[in-house]
Parts: sequence; C-alpha cells; structure tokens
Amino acid sequence: MEAMGVAAALGLLLLTAGGSTADEAREAAAVRELLVRLLGPGPAAAFSVSVERSLATESGLDTYRLSGGGAGARVQVLGSTGVAAAAGLHRYLRDFCGCHVAWSGSQLRLPQPLPAVPEELTEATPNRYRYYQNVCTQSYSFLWWDWARWEQEIDWMALNGINLALAWSGQEAIWQRVYLALGLTQTEIDEYFTGPAFLAWGRMGNLHTWSGPLPPSWHLKQLYLQHRILDRMRSFGMIPVLPAFAGHVPKALTRVFPQVNVTQMGSWGHFNCSYSCSFLLAPEDPLFPLVGSLFLRELTKEFGTDHIYGADTFNEMQPPSSEPSYLAAATAAVYQAMTAVDPDAVWLLQGWLFQNQPEFWGPAQVAAVLGAVPRGRLLVLDLFAESQPVYVRTASFQGQPFIWCMLHNFGGNHGLFGALESVNQGPATARRFPNSTLVGTGMAPEGIGQNEVVYALMAELGWRKDPVADLGAWVTSFAARRYGVSHGDAEAAWRLLLRSVYNCSGEECRGHNHSPLVKRPSLHMVTTVWYNRSDVFEAWRLLLAATPTLASSPAFRYDLVDVTRQAVQELVSLYYEEMRTAYLKKELVPLMRAGGILAYELLPALDQVLASDCHFLLGSWLEQARLAAVSETEAHFYEQNSRYQLTLWGPEGNILDYANKQLAGLVADYYAPRWRLFAETLAESLVQGVPFQQHQFDKNAFQLEQTFVLGTRRYPSQPEGDTVDLVKKLFLKYYPRAGSF
Repeated sequence: MEAMGVAAALGLLLLTAGGSTADEAREAAAVRELLVRLLGPGPAAAFSVSVERSLATESGLDTYRLSGGGAGARVQVLGSTGVAAAAGLHRYLRDFCGCHVAWSGSQLRLPQPLPAVPEELTEATPNRYRYYQNVCTQSYSFLWWDWARWEQEIDWMALNGINLALAWSGQEAIWQRVYLALGLTQTEIDEYFTGPAFLAWGRMGNLHTWSGPLPPSWHLKQLYLQHRILDRMRSFGMIPVLPAFAGHVPKALTRVFPQVNVTQMGSWGHFNCSYSCSFLLAPEDPLFPLVGSLFLRELTKEFGTDHIYGADTFNEMQPPSSEPSYLAAATAAVYQAMTAVDPDAVWLLQGWLFQNQPEFWGPAQVAAVLGAVPRGRLLVLDLFAESQPVYVRTASFQGQPFIWCMLHNFGGNHGLFGALESVNQGPATARRFPNSTLVGTGMAPEGIGQNEVVYALMAELGWRKDPVADLGAWVTSFAARRYGVSHGDAEAAWRLLLRSVYNCSGEECRGHNHSPLVKRPSLHMVTTVWYNRSDVFEAWRLLLAATPTLASSPAFRYDLVDVTRQAVQELVSLYYEEMRTAYLKKELVPLMRAGGILAYELLPALDQVLASDCHFLLGSWLEQARLAAVSETEAHFYEQNSRYQLTLWGPEGNILDYANKQLAGLVADYYAPRWRLFAETLAESLVQGVPFQQHQFDKNAFQLEQTFVLGTRRYPSQPEGDTVDLVKKLFLKYYPRAGSF
C-alpha cells in the first residue's frame, strides 16, 4: 500500500469530524466572535463566516474556501470546521492584507477597501491533525494564566489551524476525589501533589511532593478554568486531549491496600526519593483497572469527552523490566483502563520515551509497546522529529499513526534558535517515507513566547503539502507582515538571522540555552555555536538602523530587544573567554578588566534594556503568580514556586537553570551576582596563588541562588525606559568591540 494510502486508512480508524447543523452553526459563531475580539465589531462586519462539513471532500481533512472582498463586498470565509474557517481567515489576513498574529503583539492594519480574492481559493490540509502543546508547556508557560490569557491562546490556536491540543487543567481536583474514594486521607493527598510550578512532572510520574501542597483554592480555580477552556476549544471544533491513568500512584495507597503489587521506580532529575522514585502499579494488579476507570469516569462525568486521552507511563524513567511481555502488559493495562470507560478511546502517547532512552528501547521493547494497542488506537507524537525523528528507525511506528512534531524549545528558555530548514522539509519527508503512517503535524515546545518565526513557519506547514520553496523570500515576507511595512534593513537582518541562529542542523540541535550568561560559571563552559556570531551583530546593527521607520511597531521593538539580548549573550561568551584565557595565563589585569565589564557593566545594561519591554519582566511573571492567589500567604507560596522553577528547580539546584530566562530583575539579581562572584573568586585565586576550587565556588554560588529564590523583593511589572534609546546606548558602547574579538 502506498504511504498516503496507509495514512488514509489509519485516519478512518481515528476520530473523524462529524456533527450536526447545530455544531456547524456553533463553530461559525465562535469564529465570528473571534473576529470581533481580533479586529473589533466594525472591521469584523466586513467578513461573512460559515461552516459546512460537506466542504471537506475527504473525511477528516479540514478545508477552507475564500472568496469575495473588494469595494463594497464582504469577504466570504467558508470552513469544513470552525478551526478550518479560522485558519482560512488567518490566511486571508496574512496573504491578502499583510497582517501578522503573534504572541508578542499582532499587526492588524487592514487595507481599505479589503482586497478582493481574485478567484475562489480552496485549501485542504494534507493530514488529519495539527497538534499543539507538550505536557511541560502547562508548567513552563501556562502556569499562572487566567481565562483572559487562555482566551487569547485558544484564538491563536484556531487562527493557526490547531485542531488537537492538550487540556489538562484541573485534573488534580479529579484525582483528589478518586484518592479520597479509595481511602486516602486529605493529608496524604496533599503530601503527594507537587506545587503548581512542577505539576507537569507530577502528572508524568517523575515527581511528587516537591514544592507542594496545592491549596484548596487551586483546585477550584483550575476546575473553573478547565470548563471554560474546554467549552471554547469545542466551540471551534477542536479536539481537547484529556488525561488518563498511566499507572503511577501515591505511596499512601499501600497503607489502604497492603497487598497491592507496586514497584518503586528509580530517581529522576537528581531528586532523591523524598520527591521522586514514584510507585508504579503492576499491570496485573486488580487495582490497576479500578483506579484507571475510577479516574476516567469521574473526569468525563465532570468534563465530557472527545475520546482522545494522554498518558505517559515511562517518561524519562526506565521501566522495571526490559522484557517485552512486561512492557506489553503495562501498555495494555493503560489502554484497557481507558476503554473500560470509553470504548472509543484513542491513546495519545508522547514518543519522547523512545528518543530519550534509545539504549533501553531496542526494537523488541518498542514493538512490545506499539503492538499492545490495536492499530489506529494509539496515536504517537514523534516529539522531536525536527532533530531526532523516531519514525525512521521504527518503520513508521510499526503501523501505528503518528504526528510529526517540532519540539524546538526546552524549559521556556530565551535565545534565538531554530532549525528552519529541517522543519521546512521534515513533514514532507515523513509523508514520503515507505508505508508512512503520518496523520498530522504538531508543535510541542516545552515553553512558548519566543522565536515566533519558527512557530509561524510550522503552523503554515500544517496546511502545505510541500515545503516552502524559498525560505529567504518567506522570511522577508514574514518581516514585512510583522512590522506592517517593507523595510530593507529589517528584512536583511532577518535573512542574516535565517542563515545563522535559525540554521541549526543535525541531531545535536536543541533549543536549550546553555549560554554562559544563564549558567553557573566555571572554567569549563562551552562557548561554541553553530553560526557566525558576526551575523548576529550585523543583524543587530541593521535592526537599529531601521528604528526611524519602524520604532512605532510593538513587534519591532520586541525584536529589537530580543536581538539585543542575543547580541549581549554572544558578548558574554566572548568576555568569558577573555576571562578564562587571562586566568589560565595568570594575568590579573586582563582578567579584572574582562570580568569587570561582563559583571558590572554589560549585564546591568542588558537588564535595563529588558526592563523596557513588558515581555521581558521578571515582575510580570511573579505578579501573575501572586494574582492567582486568594491570600498573601498563598501569593508568597506561588511566587516562591515561580522563583524555584526559573532557577534552582529543586531544593538543592537539582536541575539548575534548566528553565533559565533572560528577564529584567533576574539578570540583575541572579545572573549578575554569580558572575561578580566568579570574577572576584578568580582574581583572589591569582592574588593568593591558590588554584580555583570549583566545588567551593559552587557552594558559595548556591548561597546567592538560594537567597534570590527565598527573597521577597517586588519587581516592576510595567516597562521602564525607552527601548530605542537604551539599545542605542548599549550598541554604541559594545558594537565596536564585537568586531575586535
């Protein structure tokens, strides 16, 4: 069977778009309401939106049709689903009006009259699904969101054609009901849940207890949010993915059921067993189907269902046995607990386990998992396919349908990064794979709100059968839409970024920022990059040259801050190299000069630039946490959760700086003090003639880090200073030096 034929056959086994005339009307109404939120009631009136399932010529493949427009005529947007109609609307705004929808601020200046669609344009997606999210995104980005922010995100999802996404809020409230019904005490339940900032890893069985407990108000708020999230997603015709039981249970279950068959897993993420080493129910234990069905029944009673469920039993954890029979039984137990409640259940599995521990997951082990669920009822996310695709070494997941996902970002880090050529070619290559079972594309970042060009391309590819022919031309158009006007310097800057920071290739490409700026200093830090730093410095110069024309654009000002931030990140690496070289040569004056500039001048200047934009404020992040609270005690608790996640990640720096971000306040009060300590310690080492002791430095640095985490200083949640003036000042001081390194 040809590759496309296999995928189409599997698509019939998976859920297909259905619904009544009432569903079509509801979805059309949802898109019209989105239009009003996006453009305002006046401009929105120039569009006519309708939804008709019959537009899709092939069941399950979303389709939109654009027509009309021009003087006195309304633009006609027709979609086979609400999501398809929203994607069609976005296509019109992007390609006909030159508009741009983005996390950092949209550019929506509409030409008048609205341009006509020259001839009727019909577009169908090449695959059933456009997926969005990673389990970790819930903690790294969505953590403190209220409904207003969720509403914006779901609008963004609809406009970008997303029709399959996680909806995991509120599940701890459901688990609390289940655990109480099973006989656990409230104290035992409170001791089990992690704090809010670490729930993603509690949900995957990696952690328990750390930075908890969850306040009762948390459960109430999350239940409320989940209902609104689900209502809005479903109103567009999206499929929300609900959680299911993966097999992990609280240790307290062994008190209630002393004979229960559980295995204690190994530790995770450098945490000891006080916070990790979760308990996994044996698949043959009678409690497994009981717990699993209790949870799913209570969950679907509360929230309804769209029949796709996510569960990850062995995420970054080695199973107790490599025997295929055990792995098959463990997998089958999870699936059977789903189908006991919902016979139409489809299991969405993050394929990260196969990528993360390839030495464990040999052919027999992979086959055991993939073969334990009926074909077409396991939907696998090839989570890191732009860099390390798993489908190529598993014969397209041995016949199970999969979604080609771009992971891109780890930890919600800042840092310009992308593998755009790999992303551009990847989905089409997967479709051509022999007997391909590809049924969709996806975006699965651990954190959002960064590198928007990458996500704009990936969202567009969800509707393209072929790659973008000319990425240079594409990124030039992207810049013009983003700023609302074509500008030669700005577009040249973007082409430089495309060939440098966005041109990573190979299996080692990871969107995890390991720049010395955001890591605890040592004499062994890696400063090599895959691009020519001079391209970043030249892009910085070109953007600054465009400020007389583009400074009124919020997106441009954001990019000016972001590229300045990247240039400073490069400068930190270069000054660090000077420090290290001077130390190794025992040259005190050059060491103090380079260290002094880095720690006492460059980082404070960066902090000032970051403080001028609302998207780079530590104060905003912490204020969101505090606003989620119902008391001052709760506000302090939530703020401390946030501070831990950004820095130490655990009580002892267990996953130190994994979730690093370059935010005003964090640079000044966390990164800069570490660098001052490092420079001073190296200088003392030379003066006293004793070797630098990394172990002792780490102890001293930990004291600084912990002081920040436990601190209560309030940071501004509104921008201060003029971005352009601050960037010019920094540029004039450091750009000439950039060429001398």
